[in-house]
Amino acid sequence: MSIAILLPFKENYSSIQAGAVSLFINDINKKSLFKNQTKIYGSTNLKKFLSANYINIEIKKNYFKSSNISYVKQFLRIIDKEKTRIIEVHNRPAYIKYIKDQFVNKIFFYFHNDPLSMEGSKTLKERLYLINNIDKIFFNSKWSQKRFFLNFKNPKLYIHKTVVCYQSTNKIKIDFKKKKKMISFVGKLNSAKGYDVFGKAVIKILNKYKDWKAIVIGDERRENIIFKHKNLKIYGFKDNKFILNYLKKVSISVVPSKWDEPFGRTSLEAASRGCAVIISNKGGLPETSKGATILKKINDKSLFFELEKLIKNKNSLIKSQKLNLKYFFLTHDFVTRLIDNVRNPFLKRFNINLKKNPILKIMHITNFNYRFNGRLHYNTGKRINNGLLRLGHNVLAVSDRDMIHENKSIKDFSGIKSLQLNIEENFKNFRPDLVILGHADAVKDETLNFLKNNDVKIAQWFLDPVSKLGPDFENNKKRITQKDKLIDATFLTTDPKSLDFNLKNPFYIPNPCDQSFETLENYKHDCENDLFFAMSHGVHRGQLKRGKKDNREIFLNQLIKKNQDIKFDVYGMNNIQPVWSDKFLECLSKSSMALNLSRGKPVKYYSSDRIAQLIGNGLLTFVDEKTYLSDFFSNKEVVFYKDLNDLSYKMNKYKKDKNNRIIIARGGRKFYFKYFNSTLVADYIINKTLDLRSSRSFIWEK
Repeated sequence: MSIAILLPFKENYSSIQAGAVSLFINDINKKSLFKNQTKIYGSTNLKKFLSANYINIEIKKNYFKSSNISYVKQFLRIIDKEKTRIIEVHNRPAYIKYIKDQFVNKIFFYFHNDPLSMEGSKTLKERLYLINNIDKIFFNSKWSQKRFFLNFKNPKLYIHKTVVCYQSTNKIKIDFKKKKKMISFVGKLNSAKGYDVFGKAVIKILNKYKDWKAIVIGDERRENIIFKHKNLKIYGFKDNKFILNYLKKVSISVVPSKWDEPFGRTSLEAASRGCAVIISNKGGLPETSKGATILKKINDKSLFFELEKLIKNKNSLIKSQKLNLKYFFLTHDFVTRLIDNVRNPFLKRFNINLKKNPILKIMHITNFNYRFNGRLHYNTGKRINNGLLRLGHNVLAVSDRDMIHENKSIKDFSGIKSLQLNIEENFKNFRPDLVILGHADAVKDETLNFLKNNDVKIAQWFLDPVSKLGPDFENNKKRITQKDKLIDATFLTTDPKSLDFNLKNPFYIPNPCDQSFETLENYKHDCENDLFFAMSHGVHRGQLKRGKKDNREIFLNQLIKKNQDIKFDVYGMNNIQPVWSDKFLECLSKSSMALNLSRGKPVKYYSSDRIAQLIGNGLLTFVDEKTYLSDFFSNKEVVFYKDLNDLSYKMNKYKKDKNNRIIIARGGRKFYFKYFNSTLVADYIINKTLDLRSSRSFIWEK
C-alpha cells in the first residue's frame, strides 16, 4: 500500500447513503493509476461499502475521550507507516496535528468546504500551521483556495503547495429531443440552499405554463418549507444514481443558494446531463458551469424572470443546454489525472533525496542562442549544460528565448504565452526530477506554480551584477527576486552576503570553465600581443551601439596612454567592433596577458563570465584586488592589482619577466580547471538544490 485515505469520522462510505466526499473518493479511486496501492479508511454504521479496498474502523463510545481523536489514533495504529508513502485526509483539518506527530512521509489534505468554517483552519495561525506541515492541499474551487489564504501577507509564498481540484462526474451523450418540460431542484430543502426562493418562483411558473412540471430531490429535518402543486413532485432523499438518471430528462436545473457554496455538485451534475443551469453568484458556484445563467438577485422575482425567459425562447433553452454539455470537462478521468499527476512524484520507485549519486532527469531552461548561427555558442548556459551531461544526467535543454522568437504571432505577439505552454508540454512529456533556470526572465509565476504543483525542485543561476555598486542594479534585482519565493535555490556569481537585499536560499558559484571550450594554452607560445581586453555593449546586437558609453573605456584609454610600450589588443571600444565565437578565440590566442575588468565598481567575488575564458585559456590575467578573489586564487595563479598605476607597473613587469609570466598563467589555468570547472559547478547546483551530499569538494563553499 502506498496511499492511505482517511475519511471524516462517520462519513458514510456506503451505497446506502453516500455523502459527497465518499462519492468523490470512490469515483476517483476507480480511475486512479494507484487504485491497487490505495486503502480507504472510515468509520460508519452503514454497510454495503462502495469499494472492496475500504476498511471500517470500529470505535467504541467513550464519554471521556474524543471520538475523533480515538478514530485518528486507531487509523495510525492500523496502517503500515513505513510502506505508506502518502496519507490523504479529507475535510477534517483538525486531524493533521495528530497525524503529523507520528507520520514522517507525505500528507495531502482535501478541503470540501469553506476552510474558514472548519475546526482546525478557522484562524490564520491554524492555516499557517497547515500550509507549513502539509505537502499538498487540494481545494474544490478557486473560491475555497482564496478563502484559505485570507489575511496571508504573501500567499505567493505558499501557492505552489496547493491545487484546485474540482469535484467530478461522468459525461454521457444526451438526446436533447428526449428532454422534458421539467425544472429540477436537488439538495437540502432549506433557505440557505434557496429552496424558499425556488418554491415561490416555480409555483408561479407552473401556474402560468400548464405543460411544465417541477421535481424536487432532497429533504430537510431542521426546516419545514412546504410547497404544493399538482405539477410539483417531491421525491425526498435519493441516491446519486437516481439523480443522474433523472437529470437526463430535466430541461432546467436551479441552484439558487444564498450561502457561499464552496463548489456545488448539483450544478456540476446538471451541466454534465445537458441541462440549462440557473445559479446564484455565491461561493464557487460560478466555477461549476461555463454556460450557466447567474441570477442578478437571489429572490423569486429574479428567478421567475430567468425561468420564463428560457421557457418562452426554445432556441435559447436548447443553446444553453448544448453549451453546458459541450464545455463540460470535469469528468472523473480529468480530475483523476490531475490528482495522480500530483501523487506521481511522491510515489516514484526511488527517492532522489535518499539515493546515492542518482541519475537525474534535468530540464535546463536558458538561452542557448540557437538563432545566432553559432556566434554566441561559447556561453555559460552551454558550460553548465556540459557539466550536467558529464555527470551522467539526462538533460533536456530548453532554449527559452529561441522559443519566444520562433512562436511570435498575431495571437501571441510577444511569444511569451507560447513559451509557457511549451515548457508545460516539455515537462509533462519528460517528467524531470529537477528544473534549472538560467536568466529565464520570461518564465511566468503561473508556469513555476505548475512545476511546483508537480513536486519538482527548481534552481536558478544568475551571472549579471546584483550589487548597488554595479550597473542595472534595480532591473537585475527585480529579475533575480521576482521568482525567489518559488525557487528552491539561487546561484550567483556574486557573494550573496554582499547583497543589499535578501534571497531565500542563495549560494555563490564561480564562472565555470569547460574543457571543450577553453582549449588554448597561450603560455606555451610566443604571442604577438601583450594584453587582451574585450567587451560588448550588447550580446544579442553583436555590434557597437552609437552613443553607448562604458566607464571601462575611460580606464582602458588611460591605461593605453600610460603604457606606450605595451602592445594592446582591445575590442568593443574605440570604434573597434566586438569579436565573437571562433574569431574571439583567434584574437585571444595572440596575447600573453589579459585584463579581467567587469562593469561597475568591484564587488566581492563578482566577475563577468569573461574570466573563465581568460584564465582558462592560459593567459596571465590581471584582476582587481577589491573583488576579493584572492580568497581563492594566490599570486601563483592570478596577478591582483590595486589601481591603474599598480596595474601599469605589473603589466610591464610581466611583459619582461617571461618565466614568471608563464608559471603564473599555467598555474592559473591548472587551478581554474581543477576547482572552477563546469562539472563541479553543475554538481554543486544539483546538490544544494536537492540537499544531497556530494563526494566532491568545493573550495568556494564556506
